[in-house]
Amino acid sequence: MTFFEELQQQRWDDHRYYHHNRINQFLHLLSAMCFLASYVLVFYYPAIAALVGWLLAMSLRQTGHFFFEPLDYDKVNKATHEYKESVKVGYNLRRKVVLLSIWAFVPIILYIEPTFFGAFTPAASFYEFINNMAIIWLFVGLGAIAFRTIHLFKLMGVQSGLVWASKIITDPYHDIKIYYKSIYYIMKGEMYDNMEDWYEEASFENKAL
Repeated sequence: MTFFEELQQQRWDDHRYYHHNRINQFLHLLSAMCFLASYVLVFYYPAIAALVGWLLAMSLRQTGHFFFEPLDYDKVNKATHEYKESVKVGYNLRRKVVLLSIWAFVPIILYIEPTFFGAFTPAASFYEFINNMAIIWLFVGLGAIAFRTIHLFKLMGVQSGLVWASKIITDPYHDIKIYYKSIYYIMKGEMYDNMEDWYEEASFENKAL
């Protein structure tokens, strides 16, 4: 596959396997808006960008996955949850638990080790503590992308790793594009996406390719 074809495939697999619930889709829409705000803020206020990215964008996104997305047998795709977890290119739920645990331990470690092993001057105020914590969170996020990208180089090849990194970075734009109607479906009482429209579109695109 070309780079663009694989990008489309990764996006399609991610959507059809992990975004059935309309509330999850809506939370991804809100998350995407927060991420876009953090993309702008990072050039001016990196610490605030990290706080927006982790406390708002990531919290909304992962709440959708862990509390609303069904984890039982997927009748639409005819796949078990275990199978979907095994073929997930990026961070599956198990890997996300590890990543979120690292994120949660950062303020505890920073409280115990105020210099964070020599990286910072000890915070003289609560504001400085939050600022230092946010900067560490920023690097945790960037590090998570870099780590999985390099890991995918080994598992699936350089192109697949770069495709995944590109997908992650552009997910906020794509989520807004495909989930902007989610609140409309929720108000109609349609709580689950049966993927019929998506499968028809994917089938047409595959034939075109």
